[in-house]
Amino acid sequence: MKEADKDMAGWRVSPNLALNQQVEARQATGESIVHLGFGEARLPAFPPLVERLVAGAGRNSYGPVAGAQAVREAVAGYFTRRRLPTDASQVVIGPGSKPLLMALNLVVPGDVLLPKPAWNTYAPQAELAGKKAFHVPITAAAGGVPDPVALRETILAARALGRDPRIVIVTLPDNPTGTLAPAKLVREICTIAEQEDLLIISDEIYRDLVHDPSVSVVSPAEFAGPRTVVTTGLSKSLALGGWRIGAARFPAGPWGERIRDGVVSFASEVWSTVAGPMQEVASYAFAEPPEIRAYVEQAAQLHGTVARAVHQILVGAGASCRPPAGGFYVYPDFGPVRSRLALLGVTDSESLQRYLADEHGIVVLAGHLLGDDFGALRFKAATSMLYGSTPVQQLAALEASDPLRVPHISDVLTRLEEAFTKLCA
Repeated sequence: MKEADKDMAGWRVSPNLALNQQVEARQATGESIVHLGFGEARLPAFPPLVERLVAGAGRNSYGPVAGAQAVREAVAGYFTRRRLPTDASQVVIGPGSKPLLMALNLVVPGDVLLPKPAWNTYAPQAELAGKKAFHVPITAAAGGVPDPVALRETILAARALGRDPRIVIVTLPDNPTGTLAPAKLVREICTIAEQEDLLIISDEIYRDLVHDPSVSVVSPAEFAGPRTVVTTGLSKSLALGGWRIGAARFPAGPWGERIRDGVVSFASEVWSTVAGPMQEVASYAFAEPPEIRAYVEQAAQLHGTVARAVHQILVGAGASCRPPAGGFYVYPDFGPVRSRLALLGVTDSESLQRYLADEHGIVVLAGHLLGDDFGALRFKAATSMLYGSTPVQQLAALEASDPLRVPHISDVLTRLEEAFTKLCA
């Protein structure tokens, strides 16, 4: 094997995407699977968005790399309405937030600090950029933000090893735990970032899907604006994952301008510009006319109702699990029933994922794939995958006054309850 081939030997398809492809292949053969392993909003495209897509079909020129003025103004307005005054010059549009995050890794020097667990793309992106990712434990209260004490300890330990941590990534609300870090915790991270000269990347793609009325998102950009980049997109709030529309807000001032210019330079060599029809959609969606706001609110209510139902099932079976507050995830810990699971040969997150799939046809994403401890009995469950396999079923779930009484959702919840009760009995 040549040296270059050895360097590429560790490259793998992202585990959530690989898992989704495996499930689709199994379902195509007629297998009955409860798929909880993929973070897709799993709702039909909102008709006004489709109309905008069609209306933009004639936009076949390249256009500005950062995005057309109209769409950047719409995104600036979106952030401004969320207590983050923004000028269009601070905004860059990308084909999803994922490539924007990768661009930041390549433009901003230094190693990366992540919550533990975290979305499974953050660490591989850092590694592809030649960085080291340090996983920092989360608090008992919420995920998405590192524990402040552990963060300081990790920074000191990393520097002692000769590493140079310069970036901390937070997720508000969080993927994979479905929780939302409170303002006090966010402020503490901002204080550390100021003291240690860190750039904060705040992934707020789930921001508009908070479904717990007792909490609200407070962005680190409100406390540490000059050192915070905020990313977002339409994949989750408007169920447009396959359309690939993302945006980033850069800090005002020289440092933010340099980072933005670097990202635009990267974009010019990689994706050139976001597809014109998608910019047409984004201009409309980020402007948030009343019908968009109503749709997002309706979707958030559905996500919350189903996520809480799954949370109740898991806790009832013996798991420890933080209550979901936003998005469509739960992240149970079956440590409290470890001795019972050991009798089944389940001793770590990998064997737990495998046992659920083989014995119960329930597919989840094991915690170690998210940077968690391999020996922990934790996994991510994407509850949005329960809304149905067809647009008709998904629309019925969205429009129901009580989604839990929709037959196809009720049936799968019953199946989950029976499976987890049997697992932990």
